[in-house]
Amino acid sequence: MAIVINGAEYPLPDDPRVSLLDLLRERLGLTGTKLGCNQGGCGACTVIVDGARVLSCLTLAVQADGREVRTIEGLAAENGGLHPLQQAFIDHEGFQCGYCTPGQICSAVAMVAELRRGDPSYVTVDLAEGLKEPTRQELRERMSGNLCRCGAHNGIVDAIEEMLIGGTA
Repeated sequence: MAIVINGAEYPLPDDPRVSLLDLLRERLGLTGTKLGCNQGGCGACTVIVDGARVLSCLTLAVQADGREVRTIEGLAAENGGLHPLQQAFIDHEGFQCGYCTPGQICSAVAMVAELRRGDPSYVTVDLAEGLKEPTRQELRERMSGNLCRCGAHNGIVDAIEEMLIGGTA
């Protein structure tokens, strides 16, 4: 039993009660993923599991057995360069204190993949017609599980729009 985290294989913890968040932060030292509310309400702990957004505080590490986990540390390019969305967050001031930023970026990367697959959201107008150009309302709805207490949501949406236009996610 093992989990692939950012391309490296790790054994599952012996204790099946260990959350994915605790495995990442406390046992593997991957502290980019943040502990926020620890109740699944803020999204600060969001990571990507098999391409989908997951709240690591509500996920047991054993649930990730045999799956691929990407954290904020795993988004950078192999040469160490920033992921395009990380750069877009900087360019659009999509952060202030930065605490929620890793979860916001992981969520946005997976959300862009949802958009490209044509997955509908709560505000998708016509499910039969599918999603054409995502509006700011669509982006805000899809990112609503990630809270920024500093109020950088406009910069975050601007950064996501830039990434969608550039198609580099």
